[in-house]
Order: sequence, then structure tokens, then C-alpha cells
Amino acid sequence: MKIQPNETYILNILKMLLDTPSPSGFTRGIMTLIGREAEALGIPCSFNEKGGAILTLPGRDSSRRIALSAHVDTLGAMVRSITERGTLKITSVGGFMMHSIENEYCQIHTRSGKVYTGTILSAQPSVHVYTDARDFKREEKNMEVRIDELVENRDDVLKLGISAGDFISFDSRAVITSSGYIKSRHLDDKASVAALFGLLESSRREGWTPRHDLVFLISNYEEVGHGAAWIPDGVNEMIAVDMGAMGDDLSCKETDVSICAKDSSGPYDYDMTGKLIELARGLGIPHAVDIYPHYGSDASAALRGGHNIRAALIGPGVHASHAMERTHKQAVINTTRLLAAYVAE
Repeated sequence: MKIQPNETYILNILKMLLDTPSPSGFTRGIMTLIGREAEALGIPCSFNEKGGAILTLPGRDSSRRIALSAHVDTLGAMVRSITERGTLKITSVGGFMMHSIENEYCQIHTRSGKVYTGTILSAQPSVHVYTDARDFKREEKNMEVRIDELVENRDDVLKLGISAGDFISFDSRAVITSSGYIKSRHLDDKASVAALFGLLESSRREGWTPRHDLVFLISNYEEVGHGAAWIPDGVNEMIAVDMGAMGDDLSCKETDVSICAKDSSGPYDYDMTGKLIELARGLGIPHAVDIYPHYGSDASAALRGGHNIRAALIGPGVHASHAMERTHKQAVINTTRLLAAYVAE
């Protein structure tokens, strides 16, 4: 089935998601936004015990149930300790290169609800002072947060209400260019969440009904490996919607829909993957079929969790994943189109 995704709606909700901090384990605020958007579309929404959102869209035939998942949690950090100089040592949430966050602005979220700003730096941040500043190894133990408050020591920081275990979110710096590029942190996987909401919005606006019952799982622990280790009962098939990687030995581009045939968890379902390729070809959707050996998805977590499902993986192509990412609106919108073709045949 051919649908007409609402480009303005998809880009607006994507920008809203990108501007909302949500490192794994600190997603209550963004899940509130997810719930409100589902309510605005008239889509039933509930939450599992981990805080993930479950949205349902009845189909014409309830004999099968298809799950579509995307994750709203992102990379981030937590306060590991407070130094005697009044800076914060960090511990990573999710996997990323330390130099990809060096010199980035961030927010510190205290358990009392206060939010402070800061900058992530190496412990030797100036070439005018430190002889080996350029060669100083960028690893977790050598990184710290400079807080934008009048603090000179550990006690000053404690008086602000900052303590070990507080979350640190990285500023997304989201920009949508006139040429259609979307550059931001955390396109993994907020671009896919926006694509799923584009599918829901299209169903309501254009009045189409999927062939089978759909369950939309917006997970919130994917970056730490167990986002969809649990999925709702009765699911027969699952499509994880997550970013496509780019680089050496890969054919995916920022304008493509990525169709992953195999990742670190092994091959995805042959028939589902073949059907997605066939539909993309039939619709003229730019796409790439790739292998991602250093990659796992919500579908991987569900399969490892013992669920009796078939699974596939698609998503918009994203450059520089887990760093300063970029995709193109064409890839996000076409992800919505391909999903619609699969579920509404």
C-alpha cells in the first residue's frame, strides 16, 4: 500500500524528541511526551514495568500480531564521583568513544529535580598548560564534567545537590538543514521513533487499517542491551526499527532505508527480510542490504529473551553512529513508507 507520510509532522516530532534528554535509565520525561502524542492521535498507550511504552493499533485480521519497535533511550553518562577540585568523574551509559563527547555541553540531572549545565572535558584540557594535552588518552578515567556553577571543591558541589548516581545527558544540538539533512546526537534511535509515529499519524489521517494487529513498543533500555528482552504476549513477528550504519564494507547511505540481513546476534528471518527487500524495490525506495557485525537491536534482545517470534531489522541510514550523527529526511520518511507497505498489504 502506498501512503503519503506527513513530512512536517514527522520532522516536528523528531525535533521534539531530540531536544528532550533521555539517556538509558532516565526516560520518564520523554515517555510522558510519548504518551501525550499517542493520546493526541487516539492510540491506546500503556507502559511496562521498565517504563517502555506499548501502543496498539487493531488490524483487520487478529489471527496474527506484529510488533514494531524503536528505542527512545540514548547514550549518556552518570556521575561516578566528585573530585576535590569540584569536577565530576563520569561512568558511561551505553557504548561510545570518549573523544566523541569531549568538549560537549551537557546537563546534570539531580534526584531533587534540579538541572545544572556543564561541559565534558579531558582532565588535561589545555595545550597552554599540559605538555601532553594532545596525546593524553581519552578514556573514561581521564574525562570529567566542568560544572557551570561557582564551585571550587567537593563540598561546594555537594551543596548544589549533585551526587553520585545523577544522570548526565549530552546536548543533542539538533539541526534540520534546508537541504533535508538532520544532524544531531541521538538519531539512534529517535529518527526511527519519529518514523513509527509517522506511520500512526498516517493511519489516522488517511483512514487505513493494518492487515494484522500491530503493537508498537517504544523501548527505553536498548542502549544497555535489554530494551525488548520482554515483549507483549501473542506477538508472531517483530520488526526492530533502528538506524542503519555507514562505513567501510557497507553500502548504506544517509538517504537509504537500511535492511539488515545479519548483525551480532545472527541472521534475521529470511522470509521477512526478503519481503522487505521486495517491497522496497516495488515502491522505488532507495535502500541497502547490509551486514552489521558490531550491532544489536531490540529484536536481538527479544530473541535472546526466548520469545517465539520471527524478526527483521530496518531503519534510516545514519552516518557517524554513536557520535555526531546525520541522516536525511528522505530516509526517515521512506522508513515509514516501507513499514506501511509491510503491515497494510
